[in-house]
Amino acid sequence: MTFVNKEFLKALKSFDIPTCLRVCAGTDGSVTFLLEIMTRKDVSVVTEAQHLVQADEETASLLDIAVGSDVNYRLVTLLAGDQPFVRALSLSPIERMPDDIRQDLMRADIPIGKILRNSGIETRRDFDNIEITEDEPLFDSSKALSRSYRIVHDNSTLMWINEKFPVDERWNL
Repeated sequence: MTFVNKEFLKALKSFDIPTCLRVCAGTDGSVTFLLEIMTRKDVSVVTEAQHLVQADEETASLLDIAVGSDVNYRLVTLLAGDQPFVRALSLSPIERMPDDIRQDLMRADIPIGKILRNSGIETRRDFDNIEITEDEPLFDSSKALSRSYRIVHDNSTLMWINEKFPVDERWNL
């Protein structure tokens, strides 16, 4: 079984984007941690929305859970200093959440990478897809890079995440 999505890597290599954005979009680790290193600023999480939803067919398929299962829907913006760098949507099946992770996730303004690191559980990130869009402006940028991936624990999807990054000069760090 292979966990490397060769099409994801091929697409990422083909994009004409700043190197710092390419590194963040290609990491299989914490984007928050990388942003702090690159910008030399504290990264904060601003929660735009967070609530429980019942999985519809698409969400159930995405997370490999039953239709109607409780899912934590979380939409956040990551800011380095006062500049936004990432908008991230996460879908997390409540039934798979270890208690400590569920509690931290519900507190809202803690980055997922930090939550996972603090919990001490072993996870991996499996990339789904990556693309550049020009029809959804993001943080005053006309182009955005969108990537989605799964955080996997014990061979089950613990979270599905879609991150969007503006494609502009803010990445020329």
